[in-house]
Amino acid sequence: MQVRKLVVLLSTLSTLCAAGAALADITIGVSVSATGPGASLGIPSKNSFTLLPTTIGGEKVKLVVLDDATDTTTAVKNARKLVSEENADVLIASSTTPSSIAILEVAFETKTPQISMSPGRVTGEKAAWFFTTPQSFELMASAIAEHMAANGVKTIGFIGYADPYGELWLKATQGAIESKGIQLVATERYQRNDTSVAGQTLKLLSAKPDAVLVAGSGTPAVLPQATLVERGYKGKIYQTHGIANRDFLRVGGKSVAGTIFPVGPMLLAEQLPDSHPSKQAALDYVKKYEAVYGPNSRSTFGGHAYDAYLLLSRAVPEALKKAKPGTPEFRAALREALENVKELPAAHGVFNTSPTNHNGLDARAAIMATVENGDWALLK
Repeated sequence: MQVRKLVVLLSTLSTLCAAGAALADITIGVSVSATGPGASLGIPSKNSFTLLPTTIGGEKVKLVVLDDATDTTTAVKNARKLVSEENADVLIASSTTPSSIAILEVAFETKTPQISMSPGRVTGEKAAWFFTTPQSFELMASAIAEHMAANGVKTIGFIGYADPYGELWLKATQGAIESKGIQLVATERYQRNDTSVAGQTLKLLSAKPDAVLVAGSGTPAVLPQATLVERGYKGKIYQTHGIANRDFLRVGGKSVAGTIFPVGPMLLAEQLPDSHPSKQAALDYVKKYEAVYGPNSRSTFGGHAYDAYLLLSRAVPEALKKAKPGTPEFRAALREALENVKELPAAHGVFNTSPTNHNGLDARAAIMATVENGDWALLK
């Protein structure tokens, strides 16, 4: 009888220990745009999550990845499922700015830290829970304005998405060019799924700007540039860092030759000087990614996902000192740790976050590039 009781007791303890271990798993909830207009952004990110270690800070990681189909309603549903059903400790979401901003409502409501793989600006109390890995609009707009001014551009036209991405880029551009004496002479907008921008292009051409900035991302960013080239525009065409994937090159073909754009170090890792602080981290990521997905398969959007992991690899050990995963206390501790990351070399730059800066990248995260012979190249 005593033996039976001992066996039952040991079995019960074993079950409880297993349950305790399960509760200790760190759950990362991911929503990416693996389909829809943002697929060329989301697929590299989804791929990147398959390359990550299965532990952080000695704790097992449970990774749950969902597709939001580049739809804000689906993105919000994903976020609620990840938090309520999967008990996510952190959300890495999403691939596009509109979906990321929509998901923030859930992150704030549930007090779950969110790391966005797309740029976005948030103010007020919600900003405390929102972190971003891509370079800010202001940082990249400043790099573009510097290049424009150095190359004699006096007037520009702007065409961007009719959504938060386009609006934020417009504001950042206006701020960046003001101090350079550059005038914005035409402003147009278009939808991500538009099949024609003929009307907008004619208005841009009639303004005769020295250069045009297209504020798009992925393959939808090709349409305005291709239309401008088709209509005979001879000025400089700038794009944002949102174009840095192979699908942009494939779809754009000759029409995107000579494009000028700012980009993170990762895209051109091999071409960086050895002194660049992100070179090693960028090469490490590129080597892992292309070993699985093939040569030249890298995408900056995958790099933003990888950098989210690097942020967590720095923040999680700090949060574990204060609480256990799966609890509100751990989510709060993780949020606090994420806003105190210092000198973290990553694929896209060096992160230095603070309570007032939840991105933390500086000028080291922006290099000027171009499209040359159907490929990316450092702009000389």
